[in-house]
Amino acid sequence: MKFWGWGFEDQQPSHEQVAEAAAGIRAHVGFGDGEVERPPRLEDLELPAPRVEPPASLARICSSDVHERASHAYGKAYRDVVRSFRGRIDHPPDVVARPTREPEVEALLEWCEQARLAAIPFGGGTSVVGGVEPCVGGDYAGTVSIDLKALDRVLEVDPVSRAARIQAGATGPLLEDQLREHGLTLRHYPQSFEYSTLGGWIATRAGGHFATLYTHIDDLVESVRAITPRGTWESRRLPASGAGPSPDRLLLGSEGILGVITEAWVRVQERPRFRASAGVHFPGFEEGAAAVRALAQSGLHPSNCRLLDPTEAEITGAAPGGVALLVLGFESADHELGPWMARALELCGDHGGRAVEEKSGSGDGTGAWRDVFLQAPYLRDTLVAAGIVADTFETAITWDRFGGFVAQVRETAERAVASECGAGRVSCRLTHVYPDGAAPYFTVLAPARRGSEIEQWDAIKRAASEAVEAAGGTITHHHAVGRDHRPWYDCQRPEPFAAALRAAKGSVDPAAILNPGVLIEPLA
Repeated sequence: MKFWGWGFEDQQPSHEQVAEAAAGIRAHVGFGDGEVERPPRLEDLELPAPRVEPPASLARICSSDVHERASHAYGKAYRDVVRSFRGRIDHPPDVVARPTREPEVEALLEWCEQARLAAIPFGGGTSVVGGVEPCVGGDYAGTVSIDLKALDRVLEVDPVSRAARIQAGATGPLLEDQLREHGLTLRHYPQSFEYSTLGGWIATRAGGHFATLYTHIDDLVESVRAITPRGTWESRRLPASGAGPSPDRLLLGSEGILGVITEAWVRVQERPRFRASAGVHFPGFEEGAAAVRALAQSGLHPSNCRLLDPTEAEITGAAPGGVALLVLGFESADHELGPWMARALELCGDHGGRAVEEKSGSGDGTGAWRDVFLQAPYLRDTLVAAGIVADTFETAITWDRFGGFVAQVRETAERAVASECGAGRVSCRLTHVYPDGAAPYFTVLAPARRGSEIEQWDAIKRAASEAVEAAGGTITHHHAVGRDHRPWYDCQRPEPFAAALRAAKGSVDPAAILNPGVLIEPLA
């Protein structure tokens, strides 16, 4: 894997190809200039010497190799990519451990507790909120990144109940390949699907493929197993239970502070055989949002229901200027979908929507947007090289406050972009929708000041986050809290709950070694 960007090293285009792509992007967005930078070389990195060495019993699964440490120092947030692209590795872990079985996880946690080392569970390293950065503070003697990707197997399949027991380190493609042998699929597709892991999805309450109904990994989890410094945490496998607070719910979104998730039973399904999709144009974002609300409250449950505002539709080439685009889709393993799509298009028509006919050479815009969506993580490396600030923030709000909320947050972000960058664009799309609300997802593109990109983005992100919190939205709909969202998460959660969470952590992790600084400050 690249230590400084998205994907594998052998996928990196040549400098000439990057420069050509950068020129095209600059012309398209209307800003960005200067030399197209080259990524750093591994041999030029200067990392501090590791502060600790693993015991002989764990040496086989541990490494302090420069590439291992550099590639586990960050996630994939914009600020992470900028720092690593410049060869700036602020907090490399001292040791990277790759356990191959649960007893090794137990031994690693025992070593970390005894040696006063921070232990950071690591899946695909795709966090965009500082969730895996070894920036732990305190009096820790060192940091150990525990990479779970060797735990990557589908261990058991229950075709009767349609469930599967899968190890936490399995990436999206790997677990789907194994489920395919049984004619089954999980169908959870976050944008990071290619590299992120099941354990990471659970630990961060990741949002996935479905825009309605099964929007989060929460909806697909049957039971979870984790290793804590004080024993194994495993819930009973059940379709549902009313027996007190759910042990799974406490691990979902726990971001590694309570234990190392090692496996889970998840609900799977037959692979879809029937699909229907359409692009729908609306005269504006407001009309599109009204149609999306009608769809979310109709009980039709489209699998895809993503609304792009005119700015995003134009930037991605999915629709002509001034038009909002709804990317609408249905899928089923059981039945044809014509009636569902027909009714959905009727609802769209009630709000001024016009279905776009698929024509040879033009398309309905959905394919163009899908291609940009899938390539976006790769393009960010090029945007950094081209001198363009490019990042996102997302939230959720109820329908009764939706219009004013989006306008307020967008206006605040636009003011911050103008102040920090002088120019730029802020676009919005709806990624997930519910009967009672929606998840607005904002994208920022702006000219960067070389060497000051992090300060620029931090100021924009801070202004947007404060606007989201003040207007009553959530600081994150599906990107987790990490270290980046802590100030606003602290405002969002009830203080009695924070105290309860600290007490739970104090019980299973009394030495506070697990991912310090994320979600809460542990008990003193």
